[in-house]
Amino acid sequence: MQEIVSTISSKGQITLPSAVRKRLGLSKGDKVAFVIEGADVRLKPVPRTVSSLYGSVPPLRTNTADDFEKQIEEAVEDEAARIAAHLEHP
Repeated sequence: MQEIVSTISSKGQITLPSAVRKRLGLSKGDKVAFVIEGADVRLKPVPRTVSSLYGSVPPLRTNTADDFEKQIEEAVEDEAARIAAHLEHP
């Protein structure tokens, strides 16, 4: 059994040593749970869920139905031009 010591700050915070983070597969933004069993306390990673990831990536831009319709129209026009060019110069 390996024992690693970490110091508690004045705010009650600790830094998880690198060896502990690696062992648990933790990285920035991950959550951990403290499991109390009698006099012992275990640390375990909290698995990510789809709902916990919601909002973690900002949207690229806001699309409206009009934008989508315009994209469809442009794609149809581009494909029609490609076909016409192919028919003119086979």
